[in-house]
Amino acid sequence: MEYLSIKQTSEKWGISVRRIQILCSEDRIPGATKIGSYWAIPADAEKPNDQRIRSGKYIKEKDLK
Repeated sequence: MEYLSIKQTSEKWGISVRRIQILCSEDRIPGATKIGSYWAIPADAEKPNDQRIRSGKYIKEKDLK
């Protein structure tokens, strides 16, 4: 299996290196492995969906209406 670094994955997916580090630490990228202080990401891994709240409103407020 071929692995990519965080920097290579960042260029491939078009997102920041720090965002990929966060996704790896949250186990959102299947198959990502930490080797020492570096992450190894499978070359065939797909970019996970962005689940951050962008509207500024929290999900709980929707339930109150």
